[in-house]
Amino acid sequence: MAENVIELNDTTFDEIVHSSEVPVLVDFWAPWCGPCKMMAPILEEVAVDYVGKAKICKLDTDEARDSAMEFGISAIPTIILFKNGQVEKKWVGLASKKDIIAAIDELL
Repeated sequence: MAENVIELNDTTFDEIVHSSEVPVLVDFWAPWCGPCKMMAPILEEVAVDYVGKAKICKLDTDEARDSAMEFGISAIPTIILFKNGQVEKKWVGLASKKDIIAAIDELL
């Protein structure tokens, strides 16, 4: 995993997402998911581009079932953009880098 991408679990989710002063993008994924693997390099690029401006995170839904259930994740990849702990935008399936950065920029 890229050094700028934060790996979340059920324990760290609230601490990192809900207490953040910058927008937080969370990729709900699983290691066996092909489309999730396709999203990884895009999210790593976004993480590099937004160092200090937004947090880019990944949450393995197999390992963090409570957090996945809390947000009704029924298909992966699902990407949710949070600001002040509130859901601002949600993508189910593949998302383009252009769409992701446009959504983050709206919150900055």
